[in-house]
Amino acid sequence: MPDFVLIESSGPASGPAGARFLGDAAALARAGHPVRLVLVQEGVTAALPGAQPALTELLDHGAELWVDRYSLAQRGLAAHRLPARARLVGMDEVAGELLAPGTRVVWH
Repeated sequence: MPDFVLIESSGPASGPAGARFLGDAAALARAGHPVRLVLVQEGVTAALPGAQPALTELLDHGAELWVDRYSLAQRGLAAHRLPARARLVGMDEVAGELLAPGTRVVWH
């Protein structure tokens, strides 16, 4: 079964497409696929408390949440405000996942 890396670069303020993207990610996780959601650029704002309710469902279905530390710092956001299950990562780690055999990538 392939791993899915879904990269969200738009925040909740950009409209409902982000919530639909997270819903698609949750559907993959519910179906038993390994899912890793990576939040970059404005997407990191989705990890703030209450910003994106669909994120909770995604995590409840076993998906991993990675948050780009550079994007978070550029927006002046504190890591302690992220969900406990979030993992701060650098783009070197993300690049490694993107290049891993059997990984399917979707960038939104």
